[in-house]
Amino acid sequence: MSETENGCVRIEFRENTAEIVLDRPEKHNALTPEMYRQLADCCTKANEAKEVHVVVFRGAGEKAFCAGSDIKALEGYEDFWAWRNRFDYIPPILALRKPAIAAVKGWALGGGLEIALACDLRVVARSAQFSAPEVQLGWNGAGGAAQHLTRMCGYGQAMKILLTGQRFSAEEANRIGMVEYLVEPGEELTQARALAQDIAAHSTVATQAVKAAVRGAMDLTTEQGLRNENELMSLCFAKAEQARLLASAKGESG
Repeated sequence: MSETENGCVRIEFRENTAEIVLDRPEKHNALTPEMYRQLADCCTKANEAKEVHVVVFRGAGEKAFCAGSDIKALEGYEDFWAWRNRFDYIPPILALRKPAIAAVKGWALGGGLEIALACDLRVVARSAQFSAPEVQLGWNGAGGAAQHLTRMCGYGQAMKILLTGQRFSAEEANRIGMVEYLVEPGEELTQARALAQDIAAHSTVATQAVKAAVRGAMDLTTEQGLRNENELMSLCFAKAEQARLLASAKGESG
């Protein structure tokens, strides 16, 4: 099978950002098991690259961000046990220490919706369409849609999306709190890149601390969260002090 038929996920480095591209446009960027691992590898590279401050996720082509997992590829799992122990591509996205932005156009269905939800911010074209169609196929999604939708949009909206499997518009996604930036079609990537540059201009320690604090707030008690924020702020101070001392030492040696 050729790379084009099987699809790929690639990473592109741009200044101080990385773009992770779902590149299977002839299949609306539907994901195969091989692409799951490629996606995880790209996340690891972005995490480890010191020059990368922000990560942007996008889909190749004009029609889709990601149409979810390739249903035909799912037939390759021998049985339920093989599925249960499959490689999961969502945890590597959630493990990104750096802020992650989804630039969404066209279809973001099933796993595509889950990738967008796993990011920290979503820049979405008004023409985009979302859905979690798994229930219509006889199963539930397993990539975090229930977790993220409930936290972002509330219990009722999460149940509406997940129990019906119906498509909903970018306007509706914005109304229920799932979208941070709603833009005109064709502007989603430009706006996502501009947003990435705005964030990347800040201290990497500060932006990663903010992400850790907000992510922690979803699971910690208020008391635990406050302690976490204090430790993270102390880390930022320590980093600034380290930079000051290094600069001073260089001045003295010069």
